[in-house]
Amino acid sequence: MIDQQQIHVLLIEDEEFDVRRVRNTLQPFSDQIIIREVVSNGRKALELLATKKEMFDVVVMDFQIAGGLMGKELIYEIKKIDSSLQIIVITKMTVNITDYDFANSLLQAGAFWYCTKYPGDIEEYIYQPTDFILSIFNAYQKKQLEKKFQTSNKKLTQTIEEILAQKIIIGNSPAIENLRHLILKCAESNASVLISGHSGTGKEVVAYNIHYKSKRRFENFIPINCGSLPNELIESELFGYEKGAFTGANTKKLGLFEVADNGTLFLDEIGELPLSAQVKLLRVIQDGEIEKIGRTEKIKVNVRIIAATNKDLEKEVAEKRFREDLYYRLNVLPISIPPLRQRADDIPLLIHHFLKLFSEDMGKLQPRIDNDAMVVLQQYAWPGNVRELKNVLHRILFTDERIISAQFAKNALSIPESQTNTALRTQFTEIIPWRQMERDLREKYFMFVRDHSESDSDAAKKLGLAPSNYHRMCKELGLK
Repeated sequence: MIDQQQIHVLLIEDEEFDVRRVRNTLQPFSDQIIIREVVSNGRKALELLATKKEMFDVVVMDFQIAGGLMGKELIYEIKKIDSSLQIIVITKMTVNITDYDFANSLLQAGAFWYCTKYPGDIEEYIYQPTDFILSIFNAYQKKQLEKKFQTSNKKLTQTIEEILAQKIIIGNSPAIENLRHLILKCAESNASVLISGHSGTGKEVVAYNIHYKSKRRFENFIPINCGSLPNELIESELFGYEKGAFTGANTKKLGLFEVADNGTLFLDEIGELPLSAQVKLLRVIQDGEIEKIGRTEKIKVNVRIIAATNKDLEKEVAEKRFREDLYYRLNVLPISIPPLRQRADDIPLLIHHFLKLFSEDMGKLQPRIDNDAMVVLQQYAWPGNVRELKNVLHRILFTDERIISAQFAKNALSIPESQTNTALRTQFTEIIPWRQMERDLREKYFMFVRDHSESDSDAAKKLGLAPSNYHRMCKELGLK
């Protein structure tokens, strides 16, 4: 039975002899099953539940009661008030198939179970009292499980809201309003999405929003930068391997497709994926199955694919660097993110949002941007888009200036050699370890190169680094 936990029952019954039947049946278990309230009217029951639903674990109700609200309609209304409440219907004793179908319809309406009673005025107990008692205990256990489920869902929903608050899309321009509309449309579907846009426009932010506004929101969202994967490790990262599949495979490894099962896999910089890996990715999208290294049987997966690129994939297809069939498989729902220069009206909103966020994070007072400075910032081309804007605002906050003038904004944007030296002298007001100074300089230079590059692969090329090494160093420096 139950670990001496009291079960509180609301009894909805308008016949006194039937109330006695229920009480007589429950009497041997009166230390565990307690009738808290008895009401004779369906509407009065709803009024009671609307204010005191926490008092009850199980509702026991007659099918036919006074007051005009009864049966399936009453079940529906109770479930609206508290879906975790379990309802047991008691009705006249029946044995024919027609009445079985009727009873089954009660279950479909939301009742947990039904029990029959003797016809007429026999007051001893409910027909088949053991079944009646067990149904109450089972109903209570189901209520506890549903409460836990609801609590978990509430916590997950809160977590999702917190994630979306961090991944908010700032702006009121027509381009951004259209982007929000497209995100909601994509969230309603399970089809593949291809997000295109210049580096720094926020493709990952859009992918987050699609996933966490979709039916898959409670499942995993797994992002992977295709440009950061060494060619020899792509297959094992995406599909995993079995123990002993090759020398060094001492344990089983789950691939990202398995980790993302029932959720979303975000393939950033999909244009960097080599042709050999494109073939295998296409096969997974077509068949919904992965071939794990060292395993003969295929594994079924249910994964929603969102891909992103800063390349012109149609051009890549024409030049045989990207498979045409994979392109069409990915480009079912296309989203193009406008560069920042095409939505200059959003720049003041972005600036105020990030300045407030960064100031709070750094424990500083938020500086004021004067009108002339705002004009400078709005007229700037922003080759690094929102990413560059965030980096510039970080530079501004490092200076401790209270009012940002036009000249100051120009200095923060252009960063000529003379200004860089001045900034360094301003920042390093105390002697710090050499390694720390070296790391700070590397971080600033990486940010500068990224801000003035069309893509991460372009930045890696300018720095003379392989894409995988570039992404590794960005990760080490804490740069996203």
